[in-house]
Amino acid sequence: MEPLFNRIALIGIGLIGSSIARDVRKLGLAQEIVISTRSAATLAQAEALKLGDRYTTSAASAADGADLIIVSVPVGASESVAVQIAPALKPGAIITDVGSTKASVIAQMAPHMPQDVHFIPGHPLAGTEKSGPEAGFSGLFKGRWCIFTPLPDTNAEALAKLRQFWEALGSKVDEMDPQHHDKVLAIVSHLPHIIAYNIVGTADDLETVTESEVIKYSASGFRDFTRLAASDPTMWRDVCLHNKDAILEMLARFSEDLASLQRAIRWGEGDKLFELFTRTRTIRRSIVEAGQDVDVPDFGRHALDDKR
Repeated sequence: MEPLFNRIALIGIGLIGSSIARDVRKLGLAQEIVISTRSAATLAQAEALKLGDRYTTSAASAADGADLIIVSVPVGASESVAVQIAPALKPGAIITDVGSTKASVIAQMAPHMPQDVHFIPGHPLAGTEKSGPEAGFSGLFKGRWCIFTPLPDTNAEALAKLRQFWEALGSKVDEMDPQHHDKVLAIVSHLPHIIAYNIVGTADDLETVTESEVIKYSASGFRDFTRLAASDPTMWRDVCLHNKDAILEMLARFSEDLASLQRAIRWGEGDKLFELFTRTRTIRRSIVEAGQDVDVPDFGRHALDDKR
């Protein structure tokens, strides 16, 4: 494949950034990959993994002369990165991000972007519970959605080129209004993670169940909650703080539904329980049919691991 960009700068080199680096290298999407992260130790890991061509702890230095800049940092750090890179951006450069909240990222970054660059917020819906440069792998984005939340005056050619980039990585691309994105992600991603953190925390707090029993019997549903609850705490702290309104709305709805479920269990309303459990099985089948998971034991994780 012909390179889409001369120079790509990856600012932040955790799971997402390192997976992008691997695919860019494998597919020949850039002449040069520049990698930047604040931590010298993390940068050394990226260099040891040979993820880029040039390495720096300066975001501005990485962005200087780059045609595409991908910001892969916790969403709370978005404004800091924008301030650092803004003076170094060349005219016509495309700046995008991978943050799980979009309205907040736009509010943080857009005011600092020069008029002659193309800021296109994005969010690849892909990842695992692991973090750091060594957690990345080629093919992470294959068959997964990448959502753009373009600004009203977004340049059509720049948008088309960014779409071409993500499609080359194997993603399916969609566009949404930022507020709509944040509400959708609150229910399909943010709320499940918050519930998982809460359930695992509750189990840890229970004095009547020893830690050994929790671990010993974790082949049940608890194990799958621990996978979500093992996700990067910095990232999820920032998600909660920067998508607060949508998350609180979904938590309120969840609380109402949970109260209804409590009543059904308390009063022995078997028909209501059966109706709910039947309806949710249908959702699971729909996810498999949509190609967002595979219908094999262990939620397909063994099969996915084999593909890596």
